[in-house]
Amino acid sequence: MDDHELVRVGLRAVLGRYPHVAVVGEAANVQQGVQEALTLKPDVILMDVRMSDGTGFDACRQLRQHNLDSRVLFLTSYSDDEVLMQAVMVEADGFLLKDVHPDELVAAIEKVHAGQSILDPAVTRRVFEQLKRGVSQSAPTPLDQLSAQEKRVLALVAEGKTNKEIGLALGLSDKTVKNYLANAMEKLQINRRSQAAALFAQHHGTKGRS
Repeated sequence: MDDHELVRVGLRAVLGRYPHVAVVGEAANVQQGVQEALTLKPDVILMDVRMSDGTGFDACRQLRQHNLDSRVLFLTSYSDDEVLMQAVMVEADGFLLKDVHPDELVAAIEKVHAGQSILDPAVTRRVFEQLKRGVSQSAPTPLDQLSAQEKRVLALVAEGKTNKEIGLALGLSDKTVKNYLANAMEKLQINRRSQAAALFAQHHGTKGRS
């Protein structure tokens, strides 16, 4: 979903090089994109932020209201931190910048399709750097209500690791990791991994991992 035809043509050409990826449709604006998505029910939707009749955030909200199971991966040239946070708050499953390498884009599509969350490393790193400069060590954050182990799990989620990878890193079973993550998300009143990752990036600051 992108209002620039050249971008859509380019994406179709690039993704066409990967036999296991099929482009089932495209759209130039929010209205058309929502209609196409509800009709075609794709596994993953690539979505830009700015469009002629609204934003990708508007489209994502509408799709969530229809309970569409499609995963939403924002692919945009806007690297503003606020844009990343808005993508997370509309329950997107991923956020990448358009300068991503084709192989990395396809890998991100596969991960999002598999239920993982993707945040562009450059943007996430910048959020951490800004927080380290501007957040007081004593300032309370929503993360304070989490246990030390829940924070460790959330930190690894923010790095894009799967439950299995987190389990290997912390010496825990997949089920235990899932329970820690579920508890943390309940305390933070969120329901998606992408929200958990962005919230950790937003509030981690100089406190470090416990």
